[in-house]
Amino acid sequence: MTPDITPDRSALRSWLPGFLALAAIWGSSFLFIKIGIRELHPLHLTLYRVAAGALTLLVVLPLLRDRLPREPRVWAHLFVAAALGVAAPFTLFGYGEQRVESMLAGIWNATTPLVVLPMAVLVFRTERLTQRSAVGLGLGFAGVLVVLGVWEGVGGAHFTGQLMCLGAAVCYGIAIPYQKRFIAGSSHSGVSLSAAQLLLATAQLAVVGPLVAGAPPMPTGLSAEVLASVLALGALGTGLAFVINLRNIRVAGASTASTVTYLIPIFAVLIGALALDERLTWHQPVGALIVLAGVAVTQGLIGRRSRPAGAPMVAAEEKPGPAGPTGAPPGPAAVEKAAAPAVDGRATPAADGGGRGVPATGPAVG
Repeated sequence: MTPDITPDRSALRSWLPGFLALAAIWGSSFLFIKIGIRELHPLHLTLYRVAAGALTLLVVLPLLRDRLPREPRVWAHLFVAAALGVAAPFTLFGYGEQRVESMLAGIWNATTPLVVLPMAVLVFRTERLTQRSAVGLGLGFAGVLVVLGVWEGVGGAHFTGQLMCLGAAVCYGIAIPYQKRFIAGSSHSGVSLSAAQLLLATAQLAVVGPLVAGAPPMPTGLSAEVLASVLALGALGTGLAFVINLRNIRVAGASTASTVTYLIPIFAVLIGALALDERLTWHQPVGALIVLAGVAVTQGLIGRRSRPAGAPMVAAEEKPGPAGPTGAPPGPAAVEKAAAPAVDGRATPAADGGGRGVPATGPAVG
């Protein structure tokens, strides 16, 4: 049991560059998905992306003198986590971005923590529902309705695309508490568990992909732009981002590092506007702000009672566990409640959506 230490202002320069870099990497994953689906079926894009991420972590493992898990029980639970936290949400974001803007997909990714809490309370019973978190959930789901623009009516490809992106966030919301319940007690490192999870997701997609979408095209037949996007989603969003995220946690503390979730939608919107000339309807960014406010309330970032001067900090429970291979990890709710990283650098469960092999200690990204 060790306290989650937040660095003082003098240490800002030591973690802020990595913090912003991580938000940019995970925020850009939605752009890369948008480019990738120009030539690839969403299932094929997810297959190549996950395979690239798995290869990246398999290279990292021996460099860290680490290895894959060996216990059948761990692999069985990782199989479920790979389907719920990697294969399904990555594919749903791909299908969704065939119908909606990449920046809107980035906004929907931010709703993950709102799903994590009720699942943890009602299904996995790993958390308790407090008055504060109930208010935050209500506020967050009001924001969801605003983003959807329900007063404009339902139906149409755009509305369906938004529901697919929301479905991806729901998958993350189920996968995160599942990992906490069944995998977080494992003694394996976050890199080891993430690599195994990505390998299993690759195998799942290699079976399902050809049955649904036919044989995937050869990488040599892809344009340079699409191939670069696939590599960025897998190698950059999973491999490099994982390393950066763990460093941010060590240097800045888990609480500070987890707030990268709030920047991911901002980067997704900025990158979508600048690179793809996308535009949002007024109610979508307004709804996003309401969603983020709801997440902040559930996490105690808004409305938290000030700690009396001299009062001791409450130590956070630390359990090593797996990481979810997404590009953008789950939100602060997922991070803070799913598990805090141990001092030895082992990560606990998290989720990502957009394309990242997301460490258990980070937000989820599509």
